[in-house]
Amino acid sequence: MIGKTRRLLGISLLAIAAGCSQTDKPGEMGVAGGTGQQASQQPSVIQGACPQVYLREGTAVHRAYARGAKDDPEKLLFQATLSATTRQCVQNESNLTVTVMAQGRVVSGPAGAAGAVALPIRVAATDGDKTLYSNLSKFSVTIPPEGTAQYVFTDAQVVLPGGAGSFSKIYVGFDEGPYNTQ
Repeated sequence: MIGKTRRLLGISLLAIAAGCSQTDKPGEMGVAGGTGQQASQQPSVIQGACPQVYLREGTAVHRAYARGAKDDPEKLLFQATLSATTRQCVQNESNLTVTVMAQGRVVSGPAGAAGAVALPIRVAATDGDKTLYSNLSKFSVTIPPEGTAQYVFTDAQVVLPGGAGSFSKIYVGFDEGPYNTQ
């Protein structure tokens, strides 16, 4: 009787193991079937070679003053800050496309009021002394009547040449320079 039970248990375990090693068909998993060539044409998301994002010293705070006033705390319209950054990279055969995100906060000053303000945010990618990408955006944020708001800035168009990720750096910060793009 024990021999029969062992044999039955052994056969059951083999049946379970065979069921676990079965390969599901792509259609059963909600994935369209196709060849390996089709899969390789889709860009792959990578993080290992995705360049780090840095806040450049002196560019994480932006203050706007009433016309004609500079550095007068009583004439401060608003102050904006950038505090945290992140990124995601997608690689294809020739480019590395980076989506850069920065979190910030804007606070109304003594001379400020509720309403929309434009923040001059630059995203730049470098490889040593060489600039690979530079874009200055006017990012609109609405200050509510409470006087403070958080925001998330996104630039999804940072395109770097393939292979640039290992030595390049990406910088985000406020920049009052000319609005030009690469």
